[in-house]
Amino acid sequence: MDDPPEWIAEFTVPPRRFTAHLDAVLDSGRTPVTMSALADHLAGRAPLPPRPVVLTFDDGFADLPGPTAAALAERNLPGTAYLTTGAIAPSGRSLLPPAPMMRLEEAPLLEQAGLEVGGHTVTHAQLDTLGRDALERELCDSRRVLEDTLGHPVRHLAYPHGYNSAAVRRAAALAGYETAAAVRHALSSQRDERYRVARLIVRRSHTVADVRAWMRGEGARVAPYRDGVLTVGWRWYRRARTAVRGPGFAG
Repeated sequence: MDDPPEWIAEFTVPPRRFTAHLDAVLDSGRTPVTMSALADHLAGRAPLPPRPVVLTFDDGFADLPGPTAAALAERNLPGTAYLTTGAIAPSGRSLLPPAPMMRLEEAPLLEQAGLEVGGHTVTHAQLDTLGRDALERELCDSRRVLEDTLGHPVRHLAYPHGYNSAAVRRAAALAGYETAAAVRHALSSQRDERYRVARLIVRRSHTVADVRAWMRGEGARVAPYRDGVLTVGWRWYRRARTAVRGPGFAG
């Protein structure tokens, strides 16, 4: 978007820069694949093509089934879209602040454009602060809604804002997801974890040069690696805050 809501502005790019980013991916010689292709590789079922890259899109903003999907389809670029069902369903409820969102019935249009659909919970809560029952509802209810809409299994999950823990990763596996994407702002690797796949997060300040560096495998650390002290400490702080205030928006 050229003029996004303030709360999400840091994680948006203007349309012209977005298409320049896509062209940089094409020019890099990388082979774009879906998360399913990566999942098959990490599970030992199939090899990946040379120099793969996965393009992912979270939440389900209004541009996704329109200009974003069109820009990808025009370049024959597949990707994976993770949808927050409570934010896009007619009577849904989510913790996302106000923003233009796509509609749940538009999800099949994403698949027609070459994007596979994954889950991104119901409300976009901080999953690593929730109790077992609330966590199960976030993971399972969103998956059920998407499967009812699409008519086939939904294999992949993305943790809202990347927040996860060992318990969340176990719950994702029990809920039937084959992979779960974190954030980590790191390059994935042959040794990455299926339920904590590292991703690079694109901010408004990132340039085409940054994307080109990532396509060369530069400019970011490589997963997997252990959580740092600050990450663990931030998780415990958020858990304490949730115990006092209730579930909060992951953002």
